[in-house]
Amino acid sequence: QVQLVESGGGLVQAGGSRRLSCVASGRTGSMDSMGWFRQAPGKEREFVAIMRWSDGSAYYSLSGKGRFTISREKAKNTVYLQMNSLEPEYTAVYYCHVRLPIHEEYWGQGTQFPVSS
Repeated sequence: QVQLVESGGGLVQAGGSRRLSCVASGRTGSMDSMGWFRQAPGKEREFVAIMRWSDGSAYYSLSGKGRFTISREKAKNTVYLQMNSLEPEYTAVYYCHVRLPIHEEYWGQGTQFPVSS
């Protein structure tokens, strides 16, 4: 199994920036990717950004590209999500996600991220 611990959430004002962190532990040597999803109030969970763990390639949703930056510290099994120029529409619970081979995946507990206008 893989355990995920997220941090960095909390209230932020519109126009501000914030960096979320996620630390993985357990079977981290088998990770294919680490990334972020979010779930806004009343909506389904959606993809934000993902990083392929072998080579650090990053992929973004259309809404996240240019506004969010995913990065990592591979030796610490940590992935980050830098978010800039935030707007209230980005209010959501942000979830860290890990994928292992053969369709195995794990989720963090989620971190609240309200953006005030």
